[in-house]
Amino acid sequence: MTPFRHPRIRLKPGAHKRLKAGHPWIYSNEVAMDAAAKALTPGTVVTLEDAGGTPLATAHFNPKPLISARVLSHTPDTCIDAGWFADRLKTALAMRERIISEPYYRWVHTEGDGLPGLIVDRFGDVVVVQPNTAGMDLALPDITAAITQTIKPKAIVMRGDSSFRTLEGLDDGTRVLVGEAGSPVEVKESGLTFFADSLGGQKTGWFFDQRDNRAFVASLARGAAVLDLYTHTGGFALSCALAGAKTALGVDGSAHALELASKAAAANKLSGISRFERSDVFDFLAASASRKDKFDVVVADPPAFVKSRKDLKPGLQGYRKLARMCASVTSTGGILFIASCSHNAPLAEFAEAVARGISDAGRSGRILKTSGAGPDHPVHLHLPESAYLKALTMALN
Repeated sequence: MTPFRHPRIRLKPGAHKRLKAGHPWIYSNEVAMDAAAKALTPGTVVTLEDAGGTPLATAHFNPKPLISARVLSHTPDTCIDAGWFADRLKTALAMRERIISEPYYRWVHTEGDGLPGLIVDRFGDVVVVQPNTAGMDLALPDITAAITQTIKPKAIVMRGDSSFRTLEGLDDGTRVLVGEAGSPVEVKESGLTFFADSLGGQKTGWFFDQRDNRAFVASLARGAAVLDLYTHTGGFALSCALAGAKTALGVDGSAHALELASKAAAANKLSGISRFERSDVFDFLAASASRKDKFDVVVADPPAFVKSRKDLKPGLQGYRKLARMCASVTSTGGILFIASCSHNAPLAEFAEAVARGISDAGRSGRILKTSGAGPDHPVHLHLPESAYLKALTMALN
C-alpha cells in the first residue's frame, strides 16, 4: 500500500486513451471538472483516474489553463518530493555530461526530461531555473534542494518573466534563491567565452539551443563577410569570427545585449574582426539593400513571430518578409541561415514561407541543412510540438 493518497482527478469517458499511449498532457475539456477539481490550488499534485475510477498517473493539476494536467509519473500516487526531483535531475545531468564537455548547457528541458513546465540552464556553478507552470512554481523549494544536492552550485536564480507563467495565472519576477549571483555570468562554447545576463537577459540569458547551428554556420564562414541579425550577445557573429570570417557584423535592438557581445569580442580578441550595431533589423536590411550591401553569410535568428495559433498567418508573413530582405543582401553563392523558435509554426509552413520570400527577392537556392535545437533540448516522444526550433541553412544562387 502507498503511504499517502493524492487528490483524485477523474477524466471523461475515453479521455484516458492518449494518456495511456504516453502523451504527457490532459486538456481541460477532458476532465470531469466538478466543484472539487475547480477548488484545488493550482499546481496541486494529483492522481489521474479514468472514467471508471481506475488510477492511472501522477500529475500537476491546474484547473485554469487549457492544459490542465501535466504528467509527472505513470505510477499513481507517486511521492513528488526533493528526492524525486533529484532523481530526475541526475538522469538529465548524466545525459548532458555524455554529450557536452563543459558544464554549460540546458540541464532540464521540460517534458523532454520528464519535468513538465521546468527549464533549468547551467552556467558552470550558476544555475538558472524557469518554473513555467503552477506545479513547478509550488515545487520550487524541492527543486532548489534537489539542485543543491546534485551539484552544489554557487548560485541559483529563478527567472519568472516567461509568458507561459501568465497562462498559468502566475506572477512574473526574478530573484536569487541560493547564494549570490553576479551578472553577467560566463558561458563557454566551442573555444569561446560569452557573457549572459542571468538576471535580466532574454529567457535565461543565453540560447543554448543554437549551439550546433552556430558551429555549422561557422564552418561555412572562413573568409566571409558575415551578417548576424538578432545577434543578441554575439553568438553566431563571434563563432564565425573565430572560424576565420573576414568580418562579422552583429545587429540587434538591445543596447544591453550588444554591450555583452562587445565584451565577448574583446575577451576573445576578436574586436578587430567583429563589430556590433544597434538597429531594428528590418530597418537595417532596408538601408543595406538601398546601399546594395552584400554579405557572404547572413544569419537571421529572430524572436518568435508566432506566439499563438492565431498569430500563424501574420507570423508566416513576417518570416516571408524577413527571408526576402535577407536574400536581397546575400551575395551570389552566399549562405542564408534563418530560424524560427515558434513552436506554433510547423516546419513545412515555415519552410514554404522562407522559400516564397527568397523567390520574392528574385533569388533561388538549395537547402544544405534542416536542423533544430541541440541534444540538450530533447523532444518528448509523444509531444512533437516540443521540437519548437527549426532552422534552414541555404546556399543562394
